[in-house]
Amino acid sequence: SSGINAEYGYACRRFGVYPKQAMLHFCRFCERYLQPPTTWVPCTLESRELLALCLKKLKGLNKVRLIDASFIWTEPHSKRLKVNISIQGEAFGTILQQSFVVEYIIHYQMCDVCCKQKGSDGECWRALVQVRQRTIHKKTLFYIEQLILKHNMHKAPMNIRETEGGLNFYYQAKNNARKMVDFLISVIPCQYKTSEELVSHDIQSNIFNYKYTYFVEITPVCKDEVVCLTVGNSRYLNHMSQVAICSRISDNIHIMDPLTLKIGQFNAHQFFREPFQAICHQKQLREFMVMNIEPIRQTGKQFGAHSHKHQLADVWVLPVNSLGTDVEEIHTRSHLGNVLACGDYVSDSMLRTLSSTTLFSTKSRRCRTSSS
Repeated sequence: SSGINAEYGYACRRFGVYPKQAMLHFCRFCERYLQPPTTWVPCTLESRELLALCLKKLKGLNKVRLIDASFIWTEPHSKRLKVNISIQGEAFGTILQQSFVVEYIIHYQMCDVCCKQKGSDGECWRALVQVRQRTIHKKTLFYIEQLILKHNMHKAPMNIRETEGGLNFYYQAKNNARKMVDFLISVIPCQYKTSEELVSHDIQSNIFNYKYTYFVEITPVCKDEVVCLTVGNSRYLNHMSQVAICSRISDNIHIMDPLTLKIGQFNAHQFFREPFQAICHQKQLREFMVMNIEPIRQTGKQFGAHSHKHQLADVWVLPVNSLGTDVEEIHTRSHLGNVLACGDYVSDSMLRTLSSTTLFSTKSRRCRTSSS
């Protein structure tokens, strides 16, 4: 009998060695199972589709004849599936039959669709780009959104969330997040900081799993804002007037003196080394009506870079709410002489009505610098 058992055991080994345990990946958000390599299929418990998926996990079944396969009842919350498999094969001219039980362990894994929908909920994203701007309006952020759509940079993130003061971009790979940071640096003046958080590590294999965060800070100065330059910035721009206008925002900050049309620019490094502030925002503008305008022709020699898109003009304006009254017209000088005409409505800022907090802090900082 021992010889018969030995011959039977050798014959069973001829069928192949099958594992007693296997693994199934299950997405608990959409209730689908992973069919390697990248397909996710919906299957109910003890269904034919799930049984076929379990049998595909076993290698070598195509070399024998499958007689029967059925589920063995397990607790639904145990994350275990047991399948009783019967196979038949030929060894030494004899047909033998063998039955064995394979236990499948269910592991939770989010599918690609659920990762995009729930990318900020915790464990699926590997890199985060936080874009922030410390200002009272979102003018530059709207401009960034248009640039992102124009260059198709919105396709790489798993998810995009709007938060207070900026946007969050979630990525599956660190390289994609780094590409977004490089793109932002190339189109707007900004600076960034990096940080990383250890999620898990394997001491034996020396493998570490990190989450990376990039914090991108955009300059608070926006287009068409009145700014107050520091003394150092004014000297850098050939002694330009400290009260100037931000004419354009690109990868640099473009500044123009509205009284002389002198222009200059700062990059992100120069701005954050000696920052300046805006003293007038769009919400602080008042509506005026142009009553008269006289262009100014400059005949003297001009030194330094000047704007050729604008023209100086003396303008007399009147507040809209004062039309028909005895209020005197206000005389000002504007850089929009080639645009304005009598009867136009314009939005102006009166410096004498603005708060002097920003100007006072700038002068105090200048005095401390000169005394040191």
